[in-house]
Amino acid sequence: MTAVLKNSSYDEDALVAAVISVLPENRPLPLHEPEFIGREKEYVTDCIETGWVSSVGSYVDRFEKLVAEKSGTKFGVACVSGTAALHIALVAAGVARDDEVLVQALTFVASANAVYHAGAVPHFVDSENATLGLDPDALDAYLEEIAELRDGAAWNRSTGRRISAVVPMHVFGHPVRMERLAEVAERWHIVVVEDAAESLGSSRNGRPMGSFGKLAAVSFNGNKTITTGGGGAVVTDDEALAKHLKHLTTTAKLPHRWAFDHDEIAYNYRLPNLNAALGCAQFEMLDRFLKEKRVLAAEYDRSLSGIPGVEFFREPEGCRGNYWLNAVLVPDRAARDSLLARLNDEGIQARPCWTPMHELSFNRDCPRTSLRVTEALVDRIVNLPSSAKLGRRV
Repeated sequence: MTAVLKNSSYDEDALVAAVISVLPENRPLPLHEPEFIGREKEYVTDCIETGWVSSVGSYVDRFEKLVAEKSGTKFGVACVSGTAALHIALVAAGVARDDEVLVQALTFVASANAVYHAGAVPHFVDSENATLGLDPDALDAYLEEIAELRDGAAWNRSTGRRISAVVPMHVFGHPVRMERLAEVAERWHIVVVEDAAESLGSSRNGRPMGSFGKLAAVSFNGNKTITTGGGGAVVTDDEALAKHLKHLTTTAKLPHRWAFDHDEIAYNYRLPNLNAALGCAQFEMLDRFLKEKRVLAAEYDRSLSGIPGVEFFREPEGCRGNYWLNAVLVPDRAARDSLLARLNDEGIQARPCWTPMHELSFNRDCPRTSLRVTEALVDRIVNLPSSAKLGRRV
């Protein structure tokens, strides 16, 4: 799939009618809503009745195993949010104050915020049309221009700062070309920390997202495929890192029957057992939700097929996307804004892509490469309602 339209004509009326034909008549219709049709109430009630409602408990342990298993990793560490998970993953990966961290400009603001929380500087790079995510080939060429290897690390020749990590984000659940990115990162001695917030259940060449980087962060916010209400997790294959993450997320408190002793500056990032209980019940529904979301995506694809000037974004070649959010591409910003107005007037909560990171006021002085593809994509993307239950009625 490419984001270059071969037909300059555009039929907005046909597009609006096609979207409406896929969706139920009841309005308003949210972009993505949680659904609790499993054992959520049972598990949460169990926490309340037993008193295990805080940051330790059997559901936390179970939840961490489930997220690691689905991510294709050995260890999972539950956190209070996806942003907290990404922040602590960067810290554990060795990102230091005043380092630069490569982040695609086409992402949610949490990707950049986590870099700031770690005391580092976001360095914005471009996406590619085929995945919507970070372009490894463009990144490789860009690093050749601006970076040098020195003392076993990559350094930005212009700013004099170390480039310590790269954070690929799998946009709408569609995988970045991680094998190629891993080659680039290895050559430049840069750590890969996946922002897998949106991609639980997605895979590339049969390998789950979250298993490609040294660490990865997953989100379980209320608008994700499954939810803990608010929550996240870090996943990794590195046992020492996992133990350190557990330590860092629990205020670095040393074990003792009564004493309060802490051996480093740390964070209170642990996920409560109540939220983990909700997440465990949601995990039992995940495979069903993923199937239903694929049915919905296929129906959008079928309905929008053949409409002039319109492209439905399909999972990249060799990938199995979770279609967290379905996306349609229209010719330009004017067409995007008109479509958004018409669908929302119909009670259909369509949304644009995020404001590119380099256009936010607090990011404007950050280093960046040419962001030509990012800027073109943002002008054309519209997200359509994507709740799993919408695929149940098709």
